[in-house]
Amino acid sequence: MDSKEPTQPLPAPTADEKTMAMLSHLLMIFAGFIPPLVIYLVKKDSKFVAFHAMQGLIWHVVMFILYFLVFVIFFISMIFTLPHATPRPDAANPFPVAFFGVFATLWLMIFGMWMANLLLGIVYCIKANRGEWAAYPLFGRLARRIVGV
Repeated sequence: MDSKEPTQPLPAPTADEKTMAMLSHLLMIFAGFIPPLVIYLVKKDSKFVAFHAMQGLIWHVVMFILYFLVFVIFFISMIFTLPHATPRPDAANPFPVAFFGVFATLWLMIFGMWMANLLLGIVYCIKANRGEWAAYPLFGRLARRIVGV
């Protein structure tokens, strides 16, 4: 039985829980995975705080994997395009269009991930401060299962 919403009503969080959940989202914008990890480890007895901190942790794992893939693609593109751009005495020095096209695309992907991190942090910071059990679009259900909500 795989339902999107929990079968039992979720408990209303206290003011302290709202603040800690809000801080896990807000601080992840500036300090990465460390604030959600610390808040999760300190407050894992609170399901509300643990759920919000776990979402931040999962997001940063996904972001790390995406960053790693972007850098692998960048280095592969460097390996395959730069040797062809070496100057030869008998030919004009060609501009490595493929390399810089890949570089610009990958730079835009990294900027997009940073913007997604900023937006997720702000939006879910506000929702956590309101006391909402709001789940991230792609992996909120995974965080719910990990925390046991």
